[in-house]
Amino acid sequence: MVEKCFDPQIESNLYERTGKAITNFETTLPAIQSDLAKETLKDPYCFDFLTIKEDYNEKELEDDLLNHLTKFLLELGNGFSFLGRQYKLEIGEDEFYIDLLFYHVKLHSYIVVELKTGKFKPEYAGKLNFYVSAVDSILKTEMDNPTIGLLICKSKNNTVVEYSLRDISKPIGVTEYKITKDLPKEYKSSLPDIEEIEAELNMYL
Repeated sequence: MVEKCFDPQIESNLYERTGKAITNFETTLPAIQSDLAKETLKDPYCFDFLTIKEDYNEKELEDDLLNHLTKFLLELGNGFSFLGRQYKLEIGEDEFYIDLLFYHVKLHSYIVVELKTGKFKPEYAGKLNFYVSAVDSILKTEMDNPTIGLLICKSKNNTVVEYSLRDISKPIGVTEYKITKDLPKEYKSSLPDIEEIEAELNMYL
C-alpha cells in the first residue's frame, strides 16, 4: 500500500524523505558539498498537487509541474531557482534540450533535472551525465560549484541505479516521484476550457 503524501510538508514525511535519493556524490563531489547536496534531494518527491489525467506522458507531466511552479519549488525545497524548461544547449552543430534547469543558491550549482514517467533505465544516467558535462562547459563559471544532475522517475530498482551511477564521472542523483491523488482518465477531459467558459458567460450578457 502506498503511503499518501499530504500537504503541508510536515505531514508528507519530509524528514523520512530528505537525503534518501541514490547518488554518487561521495565520489564526485568534495566532502562538504557532497553532504549538503545529498541532503538537498528527497526520495520520493510528492507531486499530489498535480491535476493531470491518469495516462499522462512526460510532456504532460512537465507541463503540469510548470503550471504549479510555486508548489513544485516548495516540494523541491529551499534554494532552488528556476531557470527554464526545454533549455537549449548548442553543442557543435547540434541542439539538445534539458527538461528543466535550476540554479541552487546554497550549493552554488546548476541543477539539471530530467523527468521520466516510467521505470529507471541505465541509459538515462549516461544521457544525464552528458547534459551535466555540457552545462559545466557552457554555463558554469569559476564562481560556481560542479553542476548536479537529478533524474526524477516514476519508479526504480535501487540496485540497478547504484550500478548505473558507479562509474559515472559527474554528480548525479536518482529519485522517484509519487502522485497518490491521481485523477480519473475522464476527469481532465470533462473540465471546460477557457473558451467554453467565455461562451457560457456571453450567453448571459
